[in-house]
Amino acid sequence: MKGTGRVRVLVVDDSAFMRRAISAVLETDPEIEVVGTAGDGLEALEKLRSLDPDLVTLDIEMPKMDGLTTLKHIMKEHPLPVLMVSSFTTEGADATLTALELGAVDFIPKDLSMSLDIVKIRYTLLEKVKAIARRGLRRRAPAGPKVLTPPPERKFEVIAIGVSTGGPMSLQKVLTKLPADLPAGVLVVQHMPPKFTKPLAERLDRLSTLEVREAVDGDEVTPGRVLLAPGGRHLRVRRKGEVEVGEEPVDALYKPSIDELMASVAEHYGPWGVGIIMTGMGHDGRSGIRLLKRKGGYVVAQDEASCVVYGMPKAIVEEGLADAILSLDEIPGYISGLLSQRSGGYTC
Repeated sequence: MKGTGRVRVLVVDDSAFMRRAISAVLETDPEIEVVGTAGDGLEALEKLRSLDPDLVTLDIEMPKMDGLTTLKHIMKEHPLPVLMVSSFTTEGADATLTALELGAVDFIPKDLSMSLDIVKIRYTLLEKVKAIARRGLRRRAPAGPKVLTPPPERKFEVIAIGVSTGGPMSLQKVLTKLPADLPAGVLVVQHMPPKFTKPLAERLDRLSTLEVREAVDGDEVTPGRVLLAPGGRHLRVRRKGEVEVGEEPVDALYKPSIDELMASVAEHYGPWGVGIIMTGMGHDGRSGIRLLKRKGGYVVAQDEASCVVYGMPKAIVEEGLADAILSLDEIPGYISGLLSQRSGGYTC
């Protein structure tokens, strides 16, 4: 932004077509300026020093220096927000998750033909670039937990989590701090395309003491099990103790949809359900959370200071739907306290 108010972006990709395509999309927004492009990691590092951008879009597979190696150098030498451009393959998904662990903020998928569906990704790309660049890598000090409604003394049976931009690493931080004997099932919608959610579930399963897997139709909701919605399909509760995975509604803005999950939890669990809305753009989850609140469920929103993008939680907070507003670090302890119902046990 550097005094102009515009977000300055460096586009890095070994494909000249991709560099042009991404640049063309970004330059349709008057709030964004493409200050340069690079065809490999070495060139990118050189241009970083001279151009000093606010954000980098970075391909993973490149000659001379690949995206992951380049990312390591960026985080060490010139830390700034990085948005990965990743192929729609299992290998691409694995590399993307590694990139997120190394410090990349989020990613945009591309298909095997090395093309971007401009119509589909234009809005998402523009909004992600602006939100992520303006947020930067800075984290404000948390204000401390804000419990607006004391948790009721009841045995909650399911935890439903909705998350989007910045979600994979946020989920990792939460799930890896929950105990193996968690006395409730966990259902998660993370906005991700197909082929990305299964590797994410496998990674979380390795890192966590909980059982984490990509959900399939008919899976049981059981204590200590985490079911992650598959990319491109909705996850809903069919009946208490069982989920369904399907395509309907086909016209949903997001697939998987947080609203669909929360609405089904409201219907089948009501006051025995907890809804948690974490980092992400937009307001998916708001209408489903409204229903959960009407049915007596308990609602937690992640605070602004710890969000990568404070969009979805903000929508919940501004409508007065949140019972507690917590930092990312506080959420696991609060979940454990809600479920243990021990005296004074709502620790963060």
